[in-house]
Amino acid sequence: MTTLTSTGTVRNTVADSTTMLRRNLLHMVRYPGLTGFVIGIPVILLLMFVYVFGGTLGAGLSPDVIGVSAAGGGGGGGGAVQQYLAYVLPGILFIGIAGIANGASIGVAMDMTEGIVARFRSMAISRTAVLTGHVLGNTIQGLLVSVILIGAALLMGLRPTASPLGWLGIAAIVALVSFAVSWLGVALGVSAKTVESASNTPMVLLLLVFLGSGFVPASSMPGWLQGFAQYQPFTTFIETVRALMFGADPGLNLWLALGWAVLLGVVGYVWARTMYVRRSVR
Repeated sequence: MTTLTSTGTVRNTVADSTTMLRRNLLHMVRYPGLTGFVIGIPVILLLMFVYVFGGTLGAGLSPDVIGVSAAGGGGGGGGAVQQYLAYVLPGILFIGIAGIANGASIGVAMDMTEGIVARFRSMAISRTAVLTGHVLGNTIQGLLVSVILIGAALLMGLRPTASPLGWLGIAAIVALVSFAVSWLGVALGVSAKTVESASNTPMVLLLLVFLGSGFVPASSMPGWLQGFAQYQPFTTFIETVRALMFGADPGLNLWLALGWAVLLGVVGYVWARTMYVRRSVR
């Protein structure tokens, strides 16, 4: 009997979460402004960093940096731009993924402050389904952002050398990090008292990309910053994708990236669930 009850509970939770996922996907379609912003900004950043700063920043990259030698060129104008395109794409990609935390935080905060959660609470649905719907919807958005960015980079001349297994690994890392970051965004949204504050707090994730190896190698930073820059979560995510994209061995960065993603996801889930239950009983 206990087994049947547990099975029924899990089945209902999955069904409710699927309904909430459908609600969030429809919300993205009907209100495309935020979705367009989340997807459009990384593409604009990619174009700006490559074509405005790429000539200078690409010329300063060491030939042994992953992706630089694969991009070819000897440091001249066009070669430097292509080298920087190969280097910066993973950094911009995780700018986009960090951005979906902002969308998740705002979406949950709107639900919490506009009475939608109170209405759901009066219905016979799983409590976690509302949060899970937001997380799955934003994870799909993170994958969509990544596909569009890689497509734009290919049109700009990027020629990655990843094997099919490498592309599968990139997809897995992107999906896992998107899932973990979405839980963090949901936790920040549930904890926020206003929608305005919910839109600001996820910005710290964007700063981590700039304070890592997203735009310049960590080894080029001041000595007191290098230790943090080298081992913080987003550097391990970026270096893993960069290595897989150009057929290199990610080594320790792969295991650090998996560990950070699991840790961020668990912290985000526990935090979000705790705050959601606490605010729902007020």
